[in-house]
Amino acid sequence: MRPPPANALVSKLLALTLLLLVFAGTLGLGAVWVRQEIFHTANRSRVLQGRIADIERRLDEVNADVATALNPDALMKQNQVMRLGLIAPREQQVERVAISPELRLASKRSREIFTVATSVPVNFQVVAASYQR
Repeated sequence: MRPPPANALVSKLLALTLLLLVFAGTLGLGAVWVRQEIFHTANRSRVLQGRIADIERRLDEVNADVATALNPDALMKQNQVMRLGLIAPREQQVERVAISPELRLASKRSREIFTVATSVPVNFQVVAASYQR
């Protein structure tokens, strides 16, 4: 057996070096692509955060307008301007609620769901069966 020629070893080494360079280049391009995607995602996130902040600011403005409109003094002025002849409620007509109305209504709704109607009689019949050979 003869040893392989020297140029075959050099060509294998050159091919492996070229393959390593291609692999490293592919990894580098992949890293650049991933960084570009991160950059684009960060920009979209920044734009969405700006839109959310703008919407929250407008919502706060609307809430302030609603609070101003529901102010008792403003309501009395509207009453006088529109000549409705309404009067402010007396303290006996006002009922203060200790807990949140949403929680109270939710518990009331849940109580109605989980209660069994008493007008419907519930009859249970026990059937026993056995298997004999």
